Amino acid sequence: MTGYRMHNRGWRSIYCITKRDAFRGTAPINLTDRLHQVLRWATGSVEIFFSRNNAFFATRRLKFLQRISYLNVGIYPFTSVFLVVYCFIPALSLFSGQFIVNGLNPAFLIYLLLITICLTLLSLLEVKWSGIALEEWWRNEQFWVIGGTSAHLVAVVQGLLKVIAGIEISFTLTSKSAGDDELDEFADLYIVKWTSLFIMPLTILIVNLIALVMGILRTVYSVIPEWNKLLGGMFFSFWVLSHMYPFAKGLMGKRGRVPTIIYVWSGILSITIALLWITIDPPSDSIQAGNLEV
Repeated sequence: MTGYRMHNRGWRSIYCITKRDAFRGTAPINLTDRLHQVLRWATGSVEIFFSRNNAFFATRRLKFLQRISYLNVGIYPFTSVFLVVYCFIPALSLFSGQFIVNGLNPAFLIYLLLITICLTLLSLLEVKWSGIALEEWWRNEQFWVIGGTSAHLVAVVQGLLKVIAGIEISFTLTSKSAGDDELDEFADLYIVKWTSLFIMPLTILIVNLIALVMGILRTVYSVIPEWNKLLGGMFFSFWVLSHMYPFAKGLMGKRGRVPTIIYVWSGILSITIALLWITIDPPSDSIQAGNLEV
């Protein structure tokens, strides 16, 4: 917000990079505290978007690229809504037995190929510019999906509640690693503290796993198996699960034990999906019995 007001008045700014770090501090290293930190950042961006400091209302002194940059700062949490939808689409494809698109025509394939090439080149440019390894870049991509489906989504909901209902946003202070355990410097890394931010990523993880099982069973026991649709749905579902792998590993902690809440939530989701499936697409035997009774 300070930088925006400076540039909006026509001021110039430069980066001050010292040879020796000017400031150093501690940062959260476990999943819970990290997501709470991301939630604070995203909530601040949403508040800026709904305030008079929105780049849409900037003066002409703000340059075009600066305007785009500040718009990105305020808008990026809202992409979580589309990201959550995209994470559920492969599961819906496996549940329904229909592929994500009706037909693979040449125009669609060319369009998909161009988007893939552009994203790949952009990723290589980011890796070259930042000087990081591909593994670090992939970890960043994974956490972007995890944070986008949890902290960013909650930040958008909180921002809308504040604007519509006037409900003030309460922040949770982020606890930092104190390094008290001399035997294990990263002891805090394995601490698993349940938070409501886990609900949506955990739901995406469980729903995609259930969809994989149901899709395989349907194809195996069908009269005419459609393996191409199954493989297409499984590919996109595995792509979602690969991004959620660090989240699942973080939930298990150092000892690799699955928390009880995961079993409970998995059971609830499985029962809910089964009941919805029976309601929407009842078995053919029950339909025929109902017609005979009529």
